[in-house]
Amino acid sequence: MFVSESRKSLAYSVPKLKDFSAAALDKAATKLLAALNEESKAVTDEAEWKTFRDHWMARASGVLTQVNDLWLKAAPKDAKREVGRRVNELKGKVEEIVDATLSDVAGKAGAKGRLDRAKTRDSASQHHGHSSGPDCLDITLPGIRRPLGAEHPVIKTMNEIVGVFRDLGYSVEEGPEIETDYYNFEALNFPPNHPARDTQDTLFLAGQESKPLRDRLLLRTHTSPVQIRTMEKMKPPVRVVCPGKVHRNDAPDATHSPIFHQVEGLAVDTNITFCDLKGTLDHAMKALFGSSVKTRFYPSFFPFTEPSADVQISCIFCGGRGYRDGGPCRNCKASGWIELLGCGMVDPNVYGFVGYDPKRVSGFAFGMGVERIAILKYGVDDIQLFFNGDVRFLEQFG
Repeated sequence: MFVSESRKSLAYSVPKLKDFSAAALDKAATKLLAALNEESKAVTDEAEWKTFRDHWMARASGVLTQVNDLWLKAAPKDAKREVGRRVNELKGKVEEIVDATLSDVAGKAGAKGRLDRAKTRDSASQHHGHSSGPDCLDITLPGIRRPLGAEHPVIKTMNEIVGVFRDLGYSVEEGPEIETDYYNFEALNFPPNHPARDTQDTLFLAGQESKPLRDRLLLRTHTSPVQIRTMEKMKPPVRVVCPGKVHRNDAPDATHSPIFHQVEGLAVDTNITFCDLKGTLDHAMKALFGSSVKTRFYPSFFPFTEPSADVQISCIFCGGRGYRDGGPCRNCKASGWIELLGCGMVDPNVYGFVGYDPKRVSGFAFGMGVERIAILKYGVDDIQLFFNGDVRFLEQFG
């Protein structure tokens, strides 16, 4: 399992249980923990520890997964409660020993590194004819560089989306997460008391009752305010994408989060039509999900675009057929299509807030949720996994 053949022989395989009595469970658990401790002793560096950890804790085929399948799921109904309790105890002990093994490896590596550096400093001093104490620091030695981590799957997906539009000639613009009501709503054709504001219920900062509504601060609900700020400082032609974090007053569940990320786009120029919008998004979806993906547009409503559309892509799991593995496809609900983003031609009223002449220019805008695309690309079934900070989940994307 590790470096040598002798260490490979230490790898533990989970046996099937025919007897689920307390004595049989005790015996099986004792053998498992003995094997765990033996494998732990054989770990000498971080690379071996990762192999050791994966052998015991990997989701697909780790020992803990096998224990759950071969012991708990196979247990008779009357024994499941007791077997489940013991499996949970084993899980805790395995995680504890795996973590302790890493600490031991890190401690040994640190001690060895300090000893090697001390030897290097003493020999260097003797070579130059100087004596030095144990606390002498040789600043000519290379420093200790911290290893770089991997991109978070949400950031990785957002960068990939931005990269697709960069290749089409779009630039990137960013703006503040704390916005005014004017930029978040009013300048985007959401007048006060408009019912469309209810769909983007957000969080206002407290103590602003004395301010005019347009000046009150809130956590932005979309990155569309960046489009307004961009048009205020730039004259057409404009082609930008606006990635960033947004906030809405949503209860967290498997498909919703009060904090999420968006990439929105804007193109304004002379003679831009809905055909340009369709061609751009069709190309982007093929770049993200493969050349076989199809797109379709159907009418929708957004206050800042007219006409507006929702965009669907053919289901990447069933190939757009609506069924797979002998039954209906759960991902597209047997329809063959998955709704992915919203878009439309910029409403002429919006141009009035930024000083553009709607008789001379036209444009389109679109927006997509990054987590929604990441869920499809990586097969994740719960958006909360992206924010829980579980290293075991995040390491899969390294």
